[in-house]
Amino acid sequence: MNIILKHPILEVPERDKIGFCFENDELFAFRGMMISSALFLNGIQIFGHHPKDKSPQGIFCANGQCAQCMVIVDGIPKKACMTELREGMIIHRCNGLPELPSKDNLRTIGDPSVISVDVLVIGGGPAGLSASIVMAEKDIEILIIDDKDRLGGKLILQTHKFFGSQEDVFAGKRGFEIADILSEKVGFNDNISVWLNTSALAIFSDGLIGILKNNTEYVLVKANHILVATGAREKMLIFPGDTLPGVYGAGAFQTLVNRDLIKPANKIFIVGGGNVGLIAGYHALQAGIEVIGLIEALPNCGGYKVHEDKLRRLGVPIYTNHTILSANGKNHVESITITELDENWKPKKYKEKTYECDTILIAVGLNPVNEFYQKLKQFNLNGWIAGDAMEIAEASSAIYTGKIEGYKILRAMGLQIQKNIDEMIEKAEIMKKRPPQPNITENKLKEEGIYPFFHCNQKIPCNPCTTVCPQAQIVTKDDIITELPYFKYEKECIGCGQCVAVCPGLAITLIDFRKDQKNPIVTFPYEMATRTLEPGENIFVRGQEQILGEFSIINVKVLKKYPHTQLVSIKLPTSIAQNAVSITKHKDVHPKPLEIYSKSKLPDDAIVCRCERVTAGEIRRWIKKGVTDINELKALTRASLGACGGKTCGPLIEKLYLDEGFKEEEITKGTIRPLFMEVPLKFFADSDKKTSKK
Repeated sequence: MNIILKHPILEVPERDKIGFCFENDELFAFRGMMISSALFLNGIQIFGHHPKDKSPQGIFCANGQCAQCMVIVDGIPKKACMTELREGMIIHRCNGLPELPSKDNLRTIGDPSVISVDVLVIGGGPAGLSASIVMAEKDIEILIIDDKDRLGGKLILQTHKFFGSQEDVFAGKRGFEIADILSEKVGFNDNISVWLNTSALAIFSDGLIGILKNNTEYVLVKANHILVATGAREKMLIFPGDTLPGVYGAGAFQTLVNRDLIKPANKIFIVGGGNVGLIAGYHALQAGIEVIGLIEALPNCGGYKVHEDKLRRLGVPIYTNHTILSANGKNHVESITITELDENWKPKKYKEKTYECDTILIAVGLNPVNEFYQKLKQFNLNGWIAGDAMEIAEASSAIYTGKIEGYKILRAMGLQIQKNIDEMIEKAEIMKKRPPQPNITENKLKEEGIYPFFHCNQKIPCNPCTTVCPQAQIVTKDDIITELPYFKYEKECIGCGQCVAVCPGLAITLIDFRKDQKNPIVTFPYEMATRTLEPGENIFVRGQEQILGEFSIINVKVLKKYPHTQLVSIKLPTSIAQNAVSITKHKDVHPKPLEIYSKSKLPDDAIVCRCERVTAGEIRRWIKKGVTDINELKALTRASLGACGGKTCGPLIEKLYLDEGFKEEEITKGTIRPLFMEVPLKFFADSDKKTSKK
């Protein structure tokens, strides 16, 4: 079984086993799991075969945005990632659609119920929850809907500590902990109602919102204000083998590993050096999965330097100026071929390398899920937008922009608010800013006393270390959140270690010269062990670029406020203490490329539209014939006519036009039409018309 039994951060709960049937095999998984996770638990990653070319299909987004994971459940097509496993389910691979019911079973279309609320919030992630908590301070009715089985959005997938400030965005706490805090605040407020497993399907010109409530009932909601906080969907790349099972988004990987405690891979390779890819690599290592490497097309990783450093210090090779040529394998990923790029972003000759892996994570950015907001604007409705749906940024930024939009809605309703929204917007812009290049400085040890030593060198919005210091001695220049922290030395450090434990970047060590001025005790944060390390154990000490040596642990403690961060103390010579930044249990082991090189297919063979298996070559042929209307292209090729409605391939098709020399204004984009999500027709049938409050 591909199950995680121990994890350094997450508690592994006892879970009820339930049985189900897949392709006539009796299997078991755990109650509350989605079908996709249950199949991965049992080592099944091929969910079906495409009816057009019989190509194997697996998951991609695990977020309900694509239709790659479709299976047949008790005779009905269902998305495996969005359908909860039930005892006794009979599941088959989706190799086409099942037979339609006979006309004797047809039902008439009915009139749905109409629900009225003051504010409808679409999305129960960080932005939607934060906005709702703000608005609930006033006596207004708020309805939150979310298509998952719990609140929190992507926060529940994040095991790392968050950046920002403690006051504004709970900095220093882990994502799943923040999800619990926000969910609890929502749950205790009588002004807020929550519908889970509920999808917004359409926004109509009369102001009604079509909603599938609890996956069982179609209703219409009439709201005076609608906040779109729907988050983002993962971008995809076009390359040969891009739809092989084993190629999927980093968010899907985090869902399997951190939400459902499934070990979906043994060896992964990551494409993309932004925060999503860097963090996914760290999460993989915590789950005991080997990270073979990470590639980034740019000269430098785009994510926070501290995230990159965490991977490098754990021995993960990071190749900048590299791209993927192909995913290789027959029915599943077996290897990846990468190559170096020249200054014109073209692959260099004879620089190809092929690495063995069983999973390739695509982490090349996100696209806003903003079609709901576009329709609200088109129909001149009172629409608002927050979080990644508004602009792709960190989850901490989504928390803050959610608050801002909540206050804006209250102001638009004529209610008095105490906050200065303009000041909040200025702070939000700081939080959303792309990180600058690191400012590498050489710190010198002060060879006396005890004090924190800072290894962060990039000005990003983060200051929890300044708020936890009981002596108030850790500050930033002019109290600016993006300035680097330093210790004032106006009062003695008491060596409590709170700053070491709270740092999201694991970028603070504690240096203690009090007992030995030649061999100080250095305390490091450590989050990779599934058990508490013990004095006497040996561990490797790392500098920025290499291992500095193997040393014996003299003490380990865990602070009550930070139960998953071990503070490991080691006595080191001053020359090593100067450069020591982290510890690890493993030596550097960089995998070597395979001797064979699996030559990539022509790029024209790469699949652009996953649902309809339309290739880049098919689309290029029509582009070269002068087709500039994506709606026409849809009719000619069926690209974006599939179940996902173009959510995955739409941006890729637009990029193909740009690659062929077209300007954005020369392209007629595809028309967004309801329904935004696919839904069985039976939910529109046999309803009695009702009008009620929620």
